[in-house]
Amino acid sequence: MSPLLCEQGPRRTYTPSMPETLRINEIFHSIQGEGARAGLPCVFVRLAGCHLRCAYCDTEYAFHEGDSQSIDSLLDQIEGYNCDFIEVTGGEPLLQKRVHDLMIRLCDRGKTVAVETSGACDISTCDDRVIRIVDIKTPGSGEASRMDWSNIEKLAPRDEVKFVICDRADYEWSSDIVRTHNLPARVSAVLFSPVFEQPAGAEIAGMSGLPVQQLAEWILEDRLPVRLQLQLHKFIWSPQTRGV
Repeated sequence: MSPLLCEQGPRRTYTPSMPETLRINEIFHSIQGEGARAGLPCVFVRLAGCHLRCAYCDTEYAFHEGDSQSIDSLLDQIEGYNCDFIEVTGGEPLLQKRVHDLMIRLCDRGKTVAVETSGACDISTCDDRVIRIVDIKTPGSGEASRMDWSNIEKLAPRDEVKFVICDRADYEWSSDIVRTHNLPARVSAVLFSPVFEQPAGAEIAGMSGLPVQQLAEWILEDRLPVRLQLQLHKFIWSPQTRGV
């Protein structure tokens, strides 16, 4: 199988000329655990495949596991949950070209659509109505070099930027990025999340957790204009539970 590559190029419109399928790891209805809409009911569509291997990844199972599903079938499943907030995630969802067709059709149906992306793919390929949640990879992730920094200039006021903080060095690095690019003025939310403890896996190194209080105190001490974020779903369910 050839390596997955990020979709690049101008924004695309919905065109049914290609097979309308996506490789899906899971689809489920849960409580949004992160971001500006944390706590809201949400339908998650998790696509399979990722070209990054962050040390703390909590969805390693999505690297390879997945089945091909038609976009029509996905739309039917999503409508069955009777929920108007949809998050497309992964893996790295922007690796699959047809994800844009799914998001366009969801937006056309009046859904609020967000996509969580690593920042290593061109976010300008997304429909203007889609909320881009860009996870800027810190040095602690092991994947900071993969960041496409041109995405910073492509951010819109509706978008969100997320940093997973592994240690003090990550915090300092992320704080510099926030200030240098004036991120609070560019997006609706700048999110700092303490890394959650993650055991080593077959393809990830694993990571010890960062105490929430520690990160909170750093933010307060520096008067940093960011939002402390917890992964709410990991407090509702066991941290290793899938489908939540």
